[in-house]
Amino acid sequence: SGGEQSPCLFQFHKDGFLVLEQFFSAAECDSMRSQIQRIIAEMEVPPHCRTEFSTREEEQLQAQGSSDYFLTSGDKIRFFFEKGVLDEKGNFLIPKEKSISKIGHALHAYDPVFKQITHSPKVQELGRKLGLERPVVVQSMYIFKQPGIGGEVTPHQDATFLHTEPLGRILGFWIALEDATQENGCLWFIPGSHTSGITRRMVRAASGASTCVEFVGSEPAYDDNQFIPLPISKGGLILIHGEVVHKSELNSSECSRHAFTFHVMEAKGTSWSKENWLQPTPELPFPSLYT
Repeated sequence: SGGEQSPCLFQFHKDGFLVLEQFFSAAECDSMRSQIQRIIAEMEVPPHCRTEFSTREEEQLQAQGSSDYFLTSGDKIRFFFEKGVLDEKGNFLIPKEKSISKIGHALHAYDPVFKQITHSPKVQELGRKLGLERPVVVQSMYIFKQPGIGGEVTPHQDATFLHTEPLGRILGFWIALEDATQENGCLWFIPGSHTSGITRRMVRAASGASTCVEFVGSEPAYDDNQFIPLPISKGGLILIHGEVVHKSELNSSECSRHAFTFHVMEAKGTSWSKENWLQPTPELPFPSLYT
């Protein structure tokens, strides 16, 4: 319609994020939660793959770089763990279902429940409202944010990890599968911070390097006072611009904060960086969002 923007789209472009409460039903959330329980029940974790997930740069490099388990997870369903849940021999100190940090990065492609959610009619309709012409799904993750140990995610921009030319072609869909509160680690954003580009990129390291990814550039020091919390109820969706600065705090509560998230790229007129850790494969080219 003659380039008119709805009020909520205007808000998205102004802030770099948009909260849509009750986008998914409680039943849809519960179907994702029970499906992930089935996946965990069948999970076999080879000891050499017991990669602990960390957002601190050095640990990120060391943990993710020490194996290509992370690097080759783009077209698989793989398991990443919180810090401090394994002993030095790689055995779990707490039950595996309580120690897992995230599962990624191809649930949207290989799991029927998550595939159905990712390509659900209302998601496709939202894509069209946003003016996406050739959106493709690049990755998905189930995030647990475990009670008491769900680690903080330091301030970052998604485009640091998913780089495109031009910028501005990455969009995150973040679905709360349980209420996300300040106590259990909801997302925090700096409104309007999506307009100044990016200063840091995570790239594949040259072959033969000791880690398989490295960071180029550095994250500026962000002012804590600029962040606003975005608590959201179960079933709510947060749309996240690829360059908006966001974070989440440690989950110090007794409740988990499960979320399912996936990233979409507008493929029209866009090139996906060959240096990104995540690459489409012959087995899994990035699937179209529209079906």
